[in-house]
Amino acid sequence: MTDTATPTGPRVRLRVDGGWLPVCDPARLTPGRGAAVLLPDGRQAALFRDRAGRVYAIDNRDPFTGAAVLARGLVGSASGRVFVASPLLKQRFDLETGVCLDDAEVRVGVYEVRVRA
Repeated sequence: MTDTATPTGPRVRLRVDGGWLPVCDPARLTPGRGAAVLLPDGRQAALFRDRAGRVYAIDNRDPFTGAAVLARGLVGSASGRVFVASPLLKQRFDLETGVCLDDAEVRVGVYEVRVRA
C-alpha cells in the first residue's frame, strides 16, 4: 500500500516495537476489505476497517499455510465477533484477539491500532 497522506493528515498507526508507526490514511481502507502493510522488520500486517469504521491489524501470515495472504481474506462476523477468513483454507481469525475461531489452539499476532484525525 502506498500512502499519500501528509504527515499532518489523518493516520492509522500501529504499535510496533514500543512506538507508533504511521502506516496509512484511514480513507485508503475500504470497509470489508484488507490491505497489506510492510513493517520495518520485514514482517507484514493486514489492516481492516469494518463497516462501523473500526480499524484492526493482525499478522498477514496465515499460520496454516505460511502464506502472507490474510489481507486478501473475507471479513465477516459471527456471534458478535469480527473476523477475517483466510482466502486459502477459510479458517476464520478474530480481528480483536487473533484467535482462530475454527481451532482455538492457533492464533495470529494482533497489533494495537490508533487512528488519529
